[in-house]
Amino acid sequence: MSFAQNALSIHVCALALTDDDHRPVEVVHEMERAAPGLRLDWTVADDHQLRPLPQRDAWLARSTRNGGFPLVCNHDESHPVTLFGVETPAILGPGGHALFEVHAELPLEASVLAVAADLLEGIAKGACALWGHATPFRATVEIAEQTATALEPRCPPRGLPALKRTKDLGSPRFPPRLGWLNYWSDAAARAIGFPDPARDAALLSRARHTATGGWIVQLTEAPLDLDNPAHLDALKRAYERFPGIGGRSTP
Repeated sequence: MSFAQNALSIHVCALALTDDDHRPVEVVHEMERAAPGLRLDWTVADDHQLRPLPQRDAWLARSTRNGGFPLVCNHDESHPVTLFGVETPAILGPGGHALFEVHAELPLEASVLAVAADLLEGIAKGACALWGHATPFRATVEIAEQTATALEPRCPPRGLPALKRTKDLGSPRFPPRLGWLNYWSDAAARAIGFPDPARDAALLSRARHTATGGWIVQLTEAPLDLDNPAHLDALKRAYERFPGIGGRSTP
């Protein structure tokens, strides 16, 4: 099995970077803070070789362009960790808003899972994210198949609901999909109607309020595995509870 297939994927989304924006450096700092011992002070050069970054923060500040930042990584090929940022242009963004998207991948192993919620919260904090999720790669692929393409409406797998494209959501506050660990900013949580103490008791038992006013909401105790009927049911129930996710209807 390749690394990607056995990875935890983290994806957070925020409003687009501005001139002299410090968020790329903050994202790296927060990710390192959440995972003791992690150092993202290497990159991959044009010749596909690892290259050290002795002045990583200064390099990152200089290299932030086109609305994102280049890949940084650790120096451990047996336990690779990668992080990079890209821009979704306004023409493809919700409600005509350009977005700053951060993507990280880490090994799907016990030491990472123990701090997965902290990693998601830290990356979201550094990016000033609206929403995000941390999900095993295999489940991420199937969840992505819920979203229609420009040319072809999707028939989602496993009876999951069809979701709108990001550009069709109307507002950047609405998360486009669910994952295993979900980050919802205060604005995103209010947009989808979370929390409702009467309806969300089970989710609240696996949720925590963040220092920035958002929420980390965990769908299942173990990492999401759509081959597990209980996990699939939990994902379907969450979609039923939050019809605003994926732009299916307004709560």
